[in-house]
Amino acid sequence: MHRDLKPENFLFLSADEDSPLKTTDFGLSVFGKPGDVFTDLVGTSFYVAPEVLNRNYGAEADIWSAGVILYVLLSGFPPFWGDTEQSIFNEIRWGHIDFISSPWPSISSSATDLVKKMLCYDPKERISAAEVLNHPWMREDGDASDKPIDFAVLTRMKQFRAMNKFKRVALKVIAENLSEEEIIGLKEMFKSIDTDNSGTVTYEELKDGLRKLGTKLSESEVHQLIDGADVDGDGSIDYIEFITATMHMNRMEREDHLYKTFEHFDEDKSGFITRDELVHALKQYDMGDEKTINEIIDEVDTDHDGRINYDEFAAMMRQGNPEFVTNRRRK
Repeated sequence: MHRDLKPENFLFLSADEDSPLKTTDFGLSVFGKPGDVFTDLVGTSFYVAPEVLNRNYGAEADIWSAGVILYVLLSGFPPFWGDTEQSIFNEIRWGHIDFISSPWPSISSSATDLVKKMLCYDPKERISAAEVLNHPWMREDGDASDKPIDFAVLTRMKQFRAMNKFKRVALKVIAENLSEEEIIGLKEMFKSIDTDNSGTVTYEELKDGLRKLGTKLSESEVHQLIDGADVDGDGSIDYIEFITATMHMNRMEREDHLYKTFEHFDEDKSGFITRDELVHALKQYDMGDEKTINEIIDEVDTDHDGRINYDEFAAMMRQGNPEFVTNRRRK
C-alpha cells in the first residue's frame, strides 16, 4: 500500500510527450496481504479515505485516494474542502460528494460511474484496482469520449462576466485575501497562460492558452472574456483579476470571507453600505457612473431603504452561483 497517493507524488520521467509516469515518495508505504488491518493515521488530508480516519483500513484506501485524484482531474477541484485539516476530515466523514456543479453535467456518465465506484464509502463495496483497469471508461477500447469536457475555469469566467459590477469588485476583494493554498492551482494556470511573465494576460495569451487547453472560442468570445475579467479596465487581466474571475465559489462559502468583504465597503462601520460608499468603491475601478449605481441599488437593495445591509449583500453574492448553493445546502 502506498498510503499517500496524491497528484504531487506522480512525476513524468522526462519532458517527452510519451514520457512514462512514475509513482514517487514511498515513505509511508507498507507491505500487507489481503485481510491485514492497519491503524496508522497517515496520508494527505484531501486524499485520505474515511476508513483511514477511523483507523481501520486495508489496501482499498489507495483506491479511494486514486478516486479523489480522478475527481480533481475531471473537475478542477477536490471533492472535499475545508480551511483546516479537521474541517476537511469532517467533510470526508460527512460524505456528500458533489456531482451536480459544473463541469459534472458535461462529463460522461461512464467517467462519473467510475469515480463514484472508486469513492464508495464502504471499502468492501469499493471497486478493486483490477476492476478499475477493466472499467469501460478506462480500457483502451472503451467508451471514453474524445469530446473535450467543459473547461470549468472558462465556465466561471463566463459567469463572472454576467455579474453586476459591484459583485465583481467584491469578489476581487475576496480574491486579494485568499491564502496561497486556496489558489495554488489557478496560480499555476495563470503562469502557464502568461507566457511572457509580465504579470498580465493579454488577448493573444488568453487565446493561445485556451487553445492549448482544447477550448475553441471565436475572437469576439475571447474579447468578451477579457472585458469581463478586466475589472480595472486596462485591456488585460492581471493576476488578481484572473483569480477573481476563475476561483471556485466554495471559496466564498465561508461566512467570514463575506463579512470581511462587507466591512471593507462599509467604511463608517454603520452596518450598511451607503450610496456614497458604493460610489467610492466603484470609482476606484472607473465604474461609479450614475446608471451603474442606480442599477446596483435597484437590484440589491430589496427593502428599498436606499442602502445595502449585510443580508442583502450576502444574498447578492450567493445569487446565481450553483457551486455555492450546492455547498451551502450540504452544510
